[in-house]
Amino acid sequence: MVGCSAGEAHLAATETLAADIVAQTLSNGIVKQARSLKAQLVVLKEFPSRYRDVLHCFVQSGFARAPSMPMTMLDIGYDSFDAYMKQALKSSTRRKLRKKLAATAGISDIRMSVSDDAASFVDEIYPLYLQVFARSSMQFEKLTKDFFRELGQRMSDKVRFFAWRRGNVLVAFSLCMVQGDSLYAEYVGFDYAVAIELHLYHYVVRDMIDWGIGKGYKWFRSSGLNYDPKLHMRHRLDPIDLYARHTSTLANAIFRRALPWMVPARYDATLKLFPDYKELW
Repeated sequence: MVGCSAGEAHLAATETLAADIVAQTLSNGIVKQARSLKAQLVVLKEFPSRYRDVLHCFVQSGFARAPSMPMTMLDIGYDSFDAYMKQALKSSTRRKLRKKLAATAGISDIRMSVSDDAASFVDEIYPLYLQVFARSSMQFEKLTKDFFRELGQRMSDKVRFFAWRRGNVLVAFSLCMVQGDSLYAEYVGFDYAVAIELHLYHYVVRDMIDWGIGKGYKWFRSSGLNYDPKLHMRHRLDPIDLYARHTSTLANAIFRRALPWMVPARYDATLKLFPDYKELW
């Protein structure tokens, strides 16, 4: 596999080494390398759709391209969360969102904190992450406690840990990354003993967007899955692609035709409701 198991992948291009040269070099040698390692499948995973022209050399080398479950992006270039609700959301969505947020309106002891290092409270974060992981119908890799602990220590300029406590008890957290004018929501954790009753998902999203607006970010980007609330909150799809090839020429003749019919993005009913769904393909 080349790329990222969950999240955006990028080519390691520089000012002196163009992306198309990197892609051509990979496409020329990667199948031979896979065969030497006795790998049957080569996958380039989670490359943003803007790489399609650059990565077309892989299609010419027998790879098939198909959409992964897309990320999403939300324009948060507003003065406040309330302004976003009034200007971007339909009246029916505003009513439903306000009703869900009202579940926590009378609870004064929920407070949010933001940190670039979670080492001191990783033992509280990790069980909440595992609760979300266990409930997910589509699972990627299971992250380790050390991942959360070391991420802030290695990338404190890029990572933000949002934590919500009710009294002294952590009830939700979100791991976000920052890049340019975008805030990326990557992983969340909830205490489901209270999360569903209090509609904490919407509470958490509201707080992250409000924080992002206050810090001057223009886009709130989210990883794949959980598309229904994102559809109603007017997210756009942010397509990411996978390219795959079987190392057997004979098997690949069948595989490359079958791949577009195998990917989950083709069969997700909610995805098809997004106005830009066709851009996935």
